[in-house]
Amino acid sequence: MVVILDTDHLTVIQRRAEPAYSRLRARLSKLPPNTVQTTIVSFEEQVRGWLAVISRVRNQSKEVVAYQRLQALLRFFNEIPVLNYTEINAARFEELRRSRLRVGSMDLKIAAIALTQDGLLLSSNLKDFQQVPNLRVEDWTE
Repeated sequence: MVVILDTDHLTVIQRRAEPAYSRLRARLSKLPPNTVQTTIVSFEEQVRGWLAVISRVRNQSKEVVAYQRLQALLRFFNEIPVLNYTEINAARFEELRRSRLRVGSMDLKIAAIALTQDGLLLSSNLKDFQQVPNLRVEDWTE
């Protein structure tokens, strides 16, 4: 079984946000190696976030810190398998989009990847993801 980390669960790991971090790490540590993955969509969300921060800073020292955080993000994503967004995922995304779920486009893309992988999506955003038919989603930070 593939376990897919949504952007919010990645953020918990990156920031070591307690107590959610300890709960999440405890459960992830019981899984076989290479079971835990994430998506290129989550990578995009996080990169866009740091690029927005960099574009807004007007202070040189804050800019340096922002670039350091972007570099740390790159290192982090080099250490976790990242699922690509394929033609199959795009077709599933279009099916989901046409069903007019009240879920954002990025979340629908993540859901499409999880569905095509038959994976378990880990997210704190249960309200949105539970609207997606046949998507297995759990929050391991609670």
